[in-house]
Parts: sequence; C-alpha cells; structure tokens
Amino acid sequence: MSTIVDTTEGVMTIRFDRQEKKNAMTAAMYAAAADALERAAEDSEVRALLFLGREDFSAGNDIADFLAAGAMHAKIEDLPVVRFLHRLVACEKPVLAGVNGVAIGIGTTLLLHCDGVVAGASARFALPFVPLGLVPEAGSSLLLPRVVGRNRASWLLLSGERFSADEARAMGLLAEVVADGEVESRARAMAAQLAALPPNAIRTTKRLIRGADSSALAAAMGAEFAAFADAMRSEEARAAFMRFLTKG
Repeated sequence: MSTIVDTTEGVMTIRFDRQEKKNAMTAAMYAAAADALERAAEDSEVRALLFLGREDFSAGNDIADFLAAGAMHAKIEDLPVVRFLHRLVACEKPVLAGVNGVAIGIGTTLLLHCDGVVAGASARFALPFVPLGLVPEAGSSLLLPRVVGRNRASWLLLSGERFSADEARAMGLLAEVVADGEVESRARAMAAQLAALPPNAIRTTKRLIRGADSSALAAAMGAEFAAFADAMRSEEARAAFMRFLTKG
C-alpha cells in the first residue's frame, strides 16, 4: 500500500510509503490522502494531522503514472491531486509534516499549507515545474513569494534548483531542522502538542491567520490549475516528460 493512514492519540498520520520510487505520488496515493483528509474533517477525535514519508518525503508526481492515468487529457478538476489540494487547503485542524530525504514538487509545495514542518539535516527540496514544461501548483505562485520573498521565490520556481534543509529554514519554510534520525519523533511531538490544545481556538486562529489570503489563494490556485492543464498538453511538457522517462 502506497499511502498508510492511522490515528493514534488524536493525531492522524498520513505516510507516503512507496520507497522504491522515493514516494513519487500516484493518482491512487492522492486519492487515499484526500479520503483521509475528508475523514479527519468529520472526525472530532482527530485533533491534528501529520504527513510523513518512508525514508524520503516525496519525489513529486510519478510522471509514468501521470501519463498512464491520462492526466494530460483529463479535466483538471477531475484529477485526484486537485481533490487532495482542495481538502488540504480547507483543513481547519493543525497540519504538520516531517521531512526526510527528498521533497520535490508537491513534496515541497504541500509544506506551504502546513502549520509546522520539521526536516532532517540532509533533506533536499526542489520545485522543478518549469524544467518539466509545467507551471507552479498548490498555490505556490502566491504562497512561496509571501514566505521567502518575491526574488528568491522567482528563482526557485523558474530554475527548479535544489536547496538544503538549512536554506529552507533560513527562508522560513521550516520550523526546525534536526538530525535525520530524529525527524519523526520531533514531528510527532509537535503534532501531539497542538492536538492537546483547545480545538475551537485552533480552528479560529487558523482562520485568522489565513484572513484575506483565503480568497486570494482560491484565485491563485484556480489560475494555476488552468495554466497547468494548458502546460500539460503542450509540446514542451511532452518533450520534457519523455526526456525524464528516458533518463530515468
């Protein structure tokens, strides 16, 4: 099973578990994660959510699965990744993440929607949308400049250049950097800390933090989805995907 979900002491853990592919995300994995977020929203016993990966966090979208599933020709709103992102954005419970290894593409952009992220010292991040003939997703065109500054965000989104955990923390993407072997324990401690707090106060505070960003984020994601759909059907993307698959 590629996405493992369990709930212990009020914390729902969503673990990406496809290490032979560095947890590259398939349509089935997105669907399972979206289902888990929907269950969490309705379950009062779930007080916090925690994303983890087996060894690596996630190498981003599995391009072969992406193509096999017909994503290049599907309506963008029908894709499981879109349902997952909508559920993630709508989540009113604390969302945390523990990052080891690589966090590529969605492995980095989903962190922008978390309320606390801890990463291992050797973790590496990248946003290689443009090199793949694609465009930013998950609201990163809006959120990343607000977190790291416009100039640095532009460079990271345009170049796809990798960056380290220490660099990510200095930019404001991470709360903490710890030894690689301590990531899960520290992330679980952070999740447990927030899960123990008054849920109504948590929910209201998250709404206040989002504030006017909620409508701006919805607009940005809508524009990204439309641009992403166009980009997926482009010759640039087809050529980039073929180069990637041949290289792989």
